[in-house]
Amino acid sequence: MWNGQPPNKRKKRMWIILSSIVGVIVLVLAGLFLYIHSALQPVNEQSKKSIEVTIPPGSSVSAISQELEKQGVIKNGTIFRYYVKFNDKGNFQAGTYSFSKSMDVDQMINMMTKGDVSKNAKIKLAIPEGTQLTQIAAIIAKHTQYKESDVLALANSSSFINGLMKKYPKLVTKEVLNKDVKYPLEGYFYPATYQFYDEKVSLHDILDKMINRTDDTLQKYQDDMKEKNYSAHKVLTMSSLVEEEATNKTEREKIASVFYNRLNDKMPLQTDPTVLYALGEHKKRVLYKHLEVDSPYNTYKVKGLPPGPISNAGEMSIKAALHPATTKYLYFLATPSGDVIFSTTLQEHNKQKAIHITNKK
Repeated sequence: MWNGQPPNKRKKRMWIILSSIVGVIVLVLAGLFLYIHSALQPVNEQSKKSIEVTIPPGSSVSAISQELEKQGVIKNGTIFRYYVKFNDKGNFQAGTYSFSKSMDVDQMINMMTKGDVSKNAKIKLAIPEGTQLTQIAAIIAKHTQYKESDVLALANSSSFINGLMKKYPKLVTKEVLNKDVKYPLEGYFYPATYQFYDEKVSLHDILDKMINRTDDTLQKYQDDMKEKNYSAHKVLTMSSLVEEEATNKTEREKIASVFYNRLNDKMPLQTDPTVLYALGEHKKRVLYKHLEVDSPYNTYKVKGLPPGPISNAGEMSIKAALHPATTKYLYFLATPSGDVIFSTTLQEHNKQKAIHITNKK
């Protein structure tokens, strides 16, 4: 159809429009390149001042980027983060580093990759997975000037807990204040190795650092928790049960599936670690008389999850609690060799118990 313009004029007009669009794109890309290039340059090439930045163990690239920007040694944390990921870096070592505003990002990346720290940690706390609060208190007391009673007093103090509820509203909620909960923050201290470079570090900062690691860990699973309508307290409680029952030879997801299947069938969980937690002492074997302990944590007498976590679980157990295997198992049996045998019926479970436990005595 004739539109009133000769073909050559239409082509010329289209060419002008396309050229303009390309020109704008080129200008935008050039501007973006210059902005990124500038962001990767030293903050102040003339600066000679040393700035110490501490990178905690297990810190994410995102957290490190934010800290570097906060300390003023890089211009833009977001660009630094993408630069690190684009160049397949990021295997940074924990420690306290002496940076300068005159350094470029590649220099800082190399230092953190090599672990070129400015000083060694004064205090190192190794918290194993499955550790309970009383055990954490003993570890802290062994390596610091604080007593076990100091740790327990702070961990159970209302002012400390209320402060955490404000600082970590998605993690520490009113569920920890349930009257049946033995220790409000049991299960909230992430098991990891913590390093402190000030030997006079406050007990508040030590415990807060552990809580912060738990918060960071659960942040990765917020979408899963929202989809399943699981609170942090429920996830940490289920995770602790999985942690206590897991062995090196079993899949935590299968153990989690047994617990969820029993909950769905209105069956008591009947897991021995909750009985031991109720008793407050370790025993090589749980006897029938122990199963009668009167406690909301005794999952042989009380249906449903216990009031709160019974230990501090690692990420593998947290992940299993959120992503259990799809099974019909209702029972599992840990053998003396460390294997775990799963069963769908009590008859099958008792048969396996007779083979692997009773006949071995």
